Amino acid sequence: MYTGTPSGEIVGLSDKITASIDGYVREPDSRNVEYITSPSYNYDQLLCAILRPRLKLREYLQQLGNYTLIPGSTLSLGGSDRFFRSDPTNPYHDYIERTYGTKVVTASVHINIGLSDPELLMRACRLIRMEAPLFLALSASSPFLDGKATGYHSTRWRLFPHTPAHVPLFTSHSHYVQWVEQQLAAGTMQNVRHLWTSVRPNGDRRPYNLNRLELRICDLVTDPIALLAITALLESRILQLIENPDLDPLTQSAFSPEELISLTASNEIAAATSSLDAQLLHWQDGRTITARDWIATLYQEVWELAKQHGFGCFLSPLQKILREGNEAQQWLQLHAVGFSTRSTIIQAIRATREREIELEDKLCSPLVA
Repeated sequence: MYTGTPSGEIVGLSDKITASIDGYVREPDSRNVEYITSPSYNYDQLLCAILRPRLKLREYLQQLGNYTLIPGSTLSLGGSDRFFRSDPTNPYHDYIERTYGTKVVTASVHINIGLSDPELLMRACRLIRMEAPLFLALSASSPFLDGKATGYHSTRWRLFPHTPAHVPLFTSHSHYVQWVEQQLAAGTMQNVRHLWTSVRPNGDRRPYNLNRLELRICDLVTDPIALLAITALLESRILQLIENPDLDPLTQSAFSPEELISLTASNEIAAATSSLDAQLLHWQDGRTITARDWIATLYQEVWELAKQHGFGCFLSPLQKILREGNEAQQWLQLHAVGFSTRSTIIQAIRATREREIELEDKLCSPLVA
């Protein structure tokens, strides 16, 4: 998340934060800071695990001065003209700044789902890569950059460097291992983390030891209830895949693997542009469908499964996002009726804080010191 002032100015504080509070990780640019929630089977616990670090961070920011957390996934009100290094001595950060500049100074959420079987993980990665644009459509929260509406709902994903330039659909774990080793040898990946695609296998010793699917396409989702609804859709889809081994783009699509990569790349651009209103091409047969209708169809398919696994109530808020729009769409509605980008962001800063207080009071108070 970005840190800054209540008026929306983003200020680099990650060096102070990471030195003073456990559990926070610095990014190459000091204006955003990352935290990680521990894995859990329990959505109730995850809700508080998302909230607690934010509350702790807010307390610390108040000690530093009148600072707060700023929603959105891009430098909405300005600052994309220069890089603010968080660790000037880090050679990998040197490479990031030199190669990509402020295109990588974004805020987002990465959702990890544990999968211990590497071949099942590869199949899940294939399916979710085809459907990743739907998760971008639900989460889009970056319609502004440098004080202007950009024409995209997710400016972050439109600008973010997808690296390496060509990433195949991995047919097996051994294919993935071989491909990563080739990229490292060729220098197209600087290290095993330098694979920036919509979804990737993750684990303790990549590419060899893998234990989870990591969805990386989502913009920052500030409302924990909305974030868990998106997570519940992802988990439900993977549970559906486990029950139905034939649910695989390599075997259930009219397109070749190369055509599928091209199709989903086009869908990602469409979702970054228009999010829930985007016209997408379905990976199975190429039919045109809006992101909103595709998500609504998947919701109906997986609802019973989520209910059986005990997290149906966390999936249901997805309907509200489909009905009322994602954060980017809500901001653009305000912008369309005369709110400036700054006043829109200031309102979002307040709304984010109020939502956290509401959820803390209702659900997490006994767990927060």
